[in-house]
Amino acid sequence: MGDAGREVATRMAEAAQRWLDSLDADQRGVAVGPPPGADADAERTRWFYTPTDHGGLTFHQQRPAQHRMVMQLVASGLSEAGYTTVATVLGLENVLDRVEDFSVNWGRERTRDPGLYYLRIFGEAGGRQPWGWRFGGHHVSINNLVVDGRVVATTPCFLGADPAASPLLGGATLRPLGTAEDLARELVRSLHPELATRAVLLPRAPNDVVAGNSSTIDDRVLKRGELWRPGPHRPDRAEEPATGLDGANRRALALTPPPKGVPGAELDAAQRELLRALLGTYLGRVPDGVSPLRRYDDSAALEAVHLAWAGSTRAGEPHYYRLQGPRLLIEWTNVQRGANHAHAVWRDPEADFGGDVLAAHHAAHHAR
Repeated sequence: MGDAGREVATRMAEAAQRWLDSLDADQRGVAVGPPPGADADAERTRWFYTPTDHGGLTFHQQRPAQHRMVMQLVASGLSEAGYTTVATVLGLENVLDRVEDFSVNWGRERTRDPGLYYLRIFGEAGGRQPWGWRFGGHHVSINNLVVDGRVVATTPCFLGADPAASPLLGGATLRPLGTAEDLARELVRSLHPELATRAVLLPRAPNDVVAGNSSTIDDRVLKRGELWRPGPHRPDRAEEPATGLDGANRRALALTPPPKGVPGAELDAAQRELLRALLGTYLGRVPDGVSPLRRYDDSAALEAVHLAWAGSTRAGEPHYYRLQGPRLLIEWTNVQRGANHAHAVWRDPEADFGGDVLAAHHAAHHAR
């Protein structure tokens, strides 16, 4: 990430400090968390994508001028297209409210609420020690870590859309994550039968991404209730698997160290181009200087990425896919609300939240 990573980190620090300077003492008490470190990371690495308390200061707890500062910080960590997509997802809370006939009531003043997005800074923004920030709410989780003045981690990075497709005037359709769905379907449908049989792991799609909101990626079964912070709004059937799968179905989709599915090495040139473009819909969320997308210009890196699918390959029907390879896990599902509710997450299994760089930094610091 080099010099570009430092430039992005500088923009983040400047935006974060402007926001922090605007806060009063009570706001700061909620907005600032402990600096990143092994003994203080339980909260920083606890993340959500459901409409629950993500931890931090909400828009409702701020003035409009501070709202703008929040969005300036969010923009500093995203590409232009990534920022536009995030802003659209926030606005979809109003669309979802109408889809549900403004009737869902969880006992708070407004259930589908575009004001319930949270920002928290961890540590001293722009200081000499590691620091980070998290922005999240329903269908958004952005996590960044800065060490030694450069951005070292941008994952987990989650975006969702409910509804995934909404009508616009003139017969157009709003699909914030549509390309990530269309490219994947085009790719899996292009496979010849033998490869398709290996790629499609299960005829049924899981209800949610397999790794859920786990802090570290493993084969543990996450329960529905774990997708929410403990409180009054946890879902019914909280003890059920979040994916809705058990037994042989769960094992068929389990995340395993040798990735399941079909590797890029067995795709033809046109299919590898589709795979590279699909990766771009995830890794292009962040600025070029901190995105690992260029890594996949190397044919060996692209050939190590595996595609796996579950559910129908027909448009409009429930489905799931993932891309998995060294330092890469991408998961997508569109199952709920009649296959009109999408989840799309990008993770680095080895370095989510920057744990590897942070550990090296602390080891070097304490060695001096």
